[in-house]
Amino acid sequence: MTSTIAPRVQTLVLLLLAATGLLLAGAGPVSAHAALTGSDPRQGAVVDKAPQQVSLTFSEKVALADDSLRVLDPKGKRVDRGDPAGTGGTTYSVKLHSGLPDGTYTVTYQVVSEDSHPVAGAYTFSIGAPSKTSVSVDDQAAGGGVVGVLYGFGRYVSYAGFIVLVGGAAFVLGCWRGGTAVRSMQRLVVSGWLALTAATLGLLLVRGSYTGSGKVGDIFDLDLLGQVLQTKTGAALVSRLLLLAAAALFIAVLFGAYDKRDDEEKRDLTFGLAIGGSVVAAGLAASWAMSEHASTGLQAGLAMPVDVLHLLAVAGWLGGLTALLVALYWAPVETPVDGAAVRRFSRLAFGSVLTLVVTGIYQSWRQLGSWSAFTGTRYGQLLLVKIGLVVLLVGIAWISRRWTARLAESGAAVSAEAAEEGENEADADADADVEKERVTSGAVTSAATTESGAADTGAGAGSERAAQLARQRAAVDTARRKRERDADPNRFGLRRSVLAEAGVAVVLLAVTTMLTSTEPGRTEEQAAAASSSATTEANAAGALTLDMSFDTGGEDGKGVVRIDLDPARSGANEMHVYVLRPNGRAFDIPEVKVAFTLEAQDIGPLPVVPDHISTGHWSASGVQIPMAGDWKIAVTVRTSDIDQATVSKNAQIG
Repeated sequence: MTSTIAPRVQTLVLLLLAATGLLLAGAGPVSAHAALTGSDPRQGAVVDKAPQQVSLTFSEKVALADDSLRVLDPKGKRVDRGDPAGTGGTTYSVKLHSGLPDGTYTVTYQVVSEDSHPVAGAYTFSIGAPSKTSVSVDDQAAGGGVVGVLYGFGRYVSYAGFIVLVGGAAFVLGCWRGGTAVRSMQRLVVSGWLALTAATLGLLLVRGSYTGSGKVGDIFDLDLLGQVLQTKTGAALVSRLLLLAAAALFIAVLFGAYDKRDDEEKRDLTFGLAIGGSVVAAGLAASWAMSEHASTGLQAGLAMPVDVLHLLAVAGWLGGLTALLVALYWAPVETPVDGAAVRRFSRLAFGSVLTLVVTGIYQSWRQLGSWSAFTGTRYGQLLLVKIGLVVLLVGIAWISRRWTARLAESGAAVSAEAAEEGENEADADADADVEKERVTSGAVTSAATTESGAADTGAGAGSERAAQLARQRAAVDTARRKRERDADPNRFGLRRSVLAEAGVAVVLLAVTTMLTSTEPGRTEEQAAAASSSATTEANAAGALTLDMSFDTGGEDGKGVVRIDLDPARSGANEMHVYVLRPNGRAFDIPEVKVAFTLEAQDIGPLPVVPDHISTGHWSASGVQIPMAGDWKIAVTVRTSDIDQATVSKNAQIG
């Protein structure tokens, strides 16, 4: 039986690791949780005279460094002066040098949102008239590259370590106290502690480069580390390390002194460990809640304790599930996990699931805000995947509960049968001992006289041989009991269902990690609404802005094309075309063409081929609109030699 289980375990583990790797690899750079909602001068604007400063408005407060906001002239030289500063609320500005010449200027920004995630981007505006620019904004990505991958991996490992540490300890202390003497359980909990500690130290080192330059060489920059320690995220990571020191003491007592105490002392020690362990676990969970999604936005004072409960429930369920899996596969025959322990864990898991449902509903409402955000935002789509995985996990858990009931019934029957056999064997042994004493009593005296010399000579060899035979008999007996245990169909069924639960849990953890680094749907929709409002205001002032999504079907073929037409009236107009990725970053494509059609008057299409100005930016001057009306504006984008698409919108011009 065990020979057939091992290959299945290895195959499933490999598949799960591959699936997790695909999820994490596909995550890419984390989405910005603070979105740029406005700017002055605005994106693509052509101003008559040089502004004194550039102002940016975000959807939430952000943290600034000395070079968070930069303004570059067409040759790439910085023209900003002084450090950027807040001007009230969520607006930040940087002053410019006086007397700037005409041309296209590039504004770049790299800040840290209130929930600890880096935000970067760039846009252009022009003074007098657009011009060619040598500035490339392709590298304006936050949280990407090798450093981003390292940081994302560290986050995943830290979550996994927390779940294994807290859930494994809760399983041993609350469900199976016999596990305190089991080496495999000790290794599991210690592994969780080591993983969480190593990941926290790694996150501290990588954090400065992750929110700054993104260079691998800056990971060990002590100046950056000092700056990180002064931030909210740095304080949370240091607090986590201090709590891990207390967790190490908890582990030492649980797997060291606990098993050596008598029953009364164990009861007192259990109470103390339960209280102390709960405080440490809650503190570890709070180190995430105080620095990420829950710490900012709507109802932060309520969201943080709810987030702590959510994390503890996840650890109790998935971490306990991991501990149960280890106990079922690697617990020694002398101390097997019994049906009572499995039933206690089943109750613990049920309570954890209820807590997850309640806290998850609140978190979903807080982060999404509307039903449309479920399908219209990346956060909502990931949340739907997570909900599906949780439902699947609950379904498998229901199967595990059935196997648990059967295992308990079979265990009770085996115990009764073993007790009856033990009584019969005891009676038979007593009769045999009486008979043996009667037969051998007469021969004791003569045997003692005859064999006294030989006994002294062979005593050492005989005792060594007896010890060897005892070890062999013990090994054979252990192997026999292991075969009998593994042959139990109920235990085998429970093993398979718990293994399946653990497999789904690994993927669920990967999706959850991606969720924590994805912009909440509520924030994304608020930023879109603010951007739409800004566009409406610009249109009211005489300019027209249209956003059209496209998908050419090829690699890197999705994005948004933005048309700015000023003054959007009959006669000559200034047109700017911007091509943006779905995450809002500008990128270049081989060709962009625009055509204007006034179908009511059978005019057009009037083709316009704009000139390439900078990354993701094209412009055309003197675009002639012959008369006012409801014009159809069609844009053809080509992303490769064979992949292109045409999208269009109608707009009132004139």
